[in-house]
Amino acid sequence: MTLSTKPPERIYLLRHAKSGWAEPGGRDFDRSLSDAGFAEAELLAETAAEKGYRPELVISSTAKRCRQTADAIRRAFSGQSEFRFVDELYNSPADTYLEILTSTRGVQSLMMVGHNPAVEEVFARLVGHDIVGRTVPEGYPTSGLAVIDALKIEGPGQGWKLQDFIVG
Repeated sequence: MTLSTKPPERIYLLRHAKSGWAEPGGRDFDRSLSDAGFAEAELLAETAAEKGYRPELVISSTAKRCRQTADAIRRAFSGQSEFRFVDELYNSPADTYLEILTSTRGVQSLMMVGHNPAVEEVFARLVGHDIVGRTVPEGYPTSGLAVIDALKIEGPGQGWKLQDFIVG
């Protein structure tokens, strides 16, 4: 089998589900999903699976709320996706997300589970601010999943098109 050297043709951008507040003296990194967040994550994962949105690779922040959101995805996809947890996605700018996206090779589809404002900024850079304004006028919601496909274009660069946006 020959692995592709092209970047993914489909990108899924998932903001973690709704989290609770940090425990007194606790770190933001360790914030868990709230009860509503656990329900959001499960609903989003089930909806994504029903629509056939199964990434080959899921790259998630190591923050607890992102790991818990990714676990819901893992349960819904029943071992059909590879999962990696990356420290660099926590509290990082959109450029870090984009660097990981553009350096990931050999998969047709990639899901990133991360944090705002980086997720919303990556979304805007890929599909444009007009699309973002129409799709998420009040900001990128928790358990929001953008499904973005590469455009078939000639020449250098890469174009992207929003295919779907679902919320858990």
